[in-house]
Amino acid sequence: MSRLIATVFYIGLLRPAPGTWGSAAAVALAYGGLWLILAATVALFFIGLWAAREQIAASGDNDPSFVVIDEVVGQWIALWPVFIGGTMAANRIEGDILRLWPGFVAGFILFRLFDIWKPGPIGKADRRGDALGLMLDDVIAGVFAGLIVILLAALSHGLMILL
Repeated sequence: MSRLIATVFYIGLLRPAPGTWGSAAAVALAYGGLWLILAATVALFFIGLWAAREQIAASGDNDPSFVVIDEVVGQWIALWPVFIGGTMAANRIEGDILRLWPGFVAGFILFRLFDIWKPGPIGKADRRGDALGLMLDDVIAGVFAGLIVILLAALSHGLMILL
């Protein structure tokens, strides 16, 4: 069961770039309202922590590439601003969150960038060499990406006002 969860239904076994496949799956699975995605992210963090611990123990590798549950959690955090924006603008977008696709694309690209680059605290968490570090580096990458998504949305909104 832990392998099924850690690999997100075996998506982590896809090659090349299992982390990118995991992030893409996270975007596809990010459905529902703001409160659902927030609760699911928190729940999946703790479930993922357990599954990652199990897979690290079974494989003997501190960061097995097939474990992509961390990418799902981090990617969802990067998308929180899109869901918050969608909730705030529900009347204007008539409930169709897919109209916020630029935010989904930006969140995906930015999350992958930070997850691969691992600047500052992301790299520090990754170097812990345990299941918590495996999960936390993606959580922090998701926060960084989400903050830039907010900045991009603010800039985009400012430009729309000027036009």
